[in-house]
Formats: sequence, structure tokens, C-alpha cells
Amino acid sequence: MKKLALIFLRTATTLAVVLLSGTAALAQEWPTRPVRVIVPYPAGGAADSLARNVGKKMGEFLGQPVMVENRPGASGTIGIAEGAKSPADGYTLTLVAVPYVITQFVYPKLPYDGAKDFIPLGLLQLAPLVLVVHPSLNIKTPAEYIQAAKAKPGQITYATSGSGSVTHMAGELLKLKTGADIVPIPYRGGGQSITDVIGGQVSSAFLSPVEVNQHIKSGAVIAVGTTSLKRPGSAAQIPTFAEAGVADYDVSGWFGLVVKSGTPPAVMTKLSSALQRALQSPEVREKIAATGEVTQGSVEEFRDLLAREYPRWSHAVKAANIKAD
Repeated sequence: MKKLALIFLRTATTLAVVLLSGTAALAQEWPTRPVRVIVPYPAGGAADSLARNVGKKMGEFLGQPVMVENRPGASGTIGIAEGAKSPADGYTLTLVAVPYVITQFVYPKLPYDGAKDFIPLGLLQLAPLVLVVHPSLNIKTPAEYIQAAKAKPGQITYATSGSGSVTHMAGELLKLKTGADIVPIPYRGGGQSITDVIGGQVSSAFLSPVEVNQHIKSGAVIAVGTTSLKRPGSAAQIPTFAEAGVADYDVSGWFGLVVKSGTPPAVMTKLSSALQRALQSPEVREKIAATGEVTQGSVEEFRDLLAREYPRWSHAVKAANIKAD
């Protein structure tokens, strides 16, 4: 009996050594082929551009190209579902944004659980929104916008990118916090939204600074306020809603990378190192700063942000009774 136990112990020890050696060898060799980044939004947009800029630099540090694959549709859920089906080997990353959290509470039957099926790799960018209005409204401040919405209930409209999008929830959260009666009008994207604000077909829109800055400068639209707690560098001249007395009103858009749960820690370490080095490079930082706020890119930073985002958007979606389109 003792002899059998000794043989079993030696076998188990040998197996453990082999497994550890295999894991170490895998980590040392990885990656041996290109890494893909699934972008659940169309090519040519802000998310796509960001993924390509960061991915190209990450590839230099990984020694393998990082290829972007666009899988748009259904507020990003189609591409995220594709990422959830991928092997947990680090060869597939998924770019996610605020709807990654919001859609968990809007869509009743998603084929994945964002909190369980993925591990945060790193935050790429924080991107507050700017509320712009048509000049005919004669509104210039957040307080005036809220007053007008209360005085004319249901008459002020705002363009959104669909139910549960950050541009939609920015308005819903403002309604919950102030009682402003504004009506969401769904659009396919920011391009048509700003065109219709300029044309007067819709009263207002919450959009990224890069989408509206040139139109603000030309006078085609009026910048009312930014949605972050502090004025972003890309819109430093525009006041925040928090400054106007809307306490804790913070709707910062963000982009981050996640990987499949179960990805080996050693592979995660390599990916994290490559991402942080990419975000520290001057050329990448310059491009990110032009449209938003540069981040550290650490796992911890992104994990902490998600820990704040889940409860607040869960509350907002339920309180506003948001349903899928």
C-alpha cells in the first residue's frame, strides 16, 4: 500500500512539473501568431481608429501583428458575443465601451455575461461628451437647457445612437437627476446626429468633442455643457453640468480592452505590458489626447472603473425603464 502511495506521489509530482514546464514554455513562446482585436463597431469610427492606433503599437512590443476585426451591430453585443466564444488563449482581445455595461441591463437574453466571461485588460481612453444645441433655442448654459426642458415638457429632443447607448443614457441620467423633460430620437451614428442638430431637425445631442468642435467654432451649434465631473482637455472652455449644480452627473465615455476569462496569467502579463507601453508612447498618447483623456492602461484602473459602472448603470436603466429597441 505504501509502495502504491509512493508511486502515486512520484507520478503526481512528475505531472505537476511537466504541466508547469509546459505553462512556462507557453508563456515564453507566446505569441507565435497574430493577435486579433474584435471591434464591435463599424470601420472608420472613433473606436476603430483607437483600436488600430493602439494595436499597431502593441504589435511592435509583442513581436506579432495585432489585427483589427470589425463586427458591428446591436449596440456592440454582436462583436462582444464573438469575443466571448473565442478560446482563452490571449489571441483574441475585444474592444469595449460604455454599452458593454449598459446592455447587460437593457437586453434580457445576451449570449454572454460581461462580468464573468471576460477579464479587464486595460482602459484605453476616457472621452466625456458635449451637449450641443441648435442656435435657435437660444440656450447657452446647462442651467438654461434644464429650465427650457422643464418649461416646455416633451418639446426638446436629443439625438441618440440607440437604446442603451452612452448618448442615450446621458440624457436619461440628466432627466433622472433634474426632472428635465427631453425626448430621445434614435440615429445610426454621430455623423447624422450632428447634421440634424445643425439642420434643426433635432434640438440637441450629446456627442464627443471630436465630432462637434469644428461645428462649435463655426457657430453652427452651441456648446452647452460637458458630461464629466471635470472639464476635459479636449473641451476645456465648456462648463460641466456638475458646475451648474447637477450633483454627481458624470457620463464619461470610455474604451477598454478585455480578454476571455481563463486566459493564462503569464499571457495576461505580456498583453498588459504591451498595452501600457503602447499607451506611454508619444505618438499614441498624442492621438488619444486629441479626442479624449489618456489613461494608465493598467488592469487595476479598468477593474476599478467597471466596479463603479455596473451598479450606477443598473440603477439608471431600471429607474428610467429602458428597453431594447
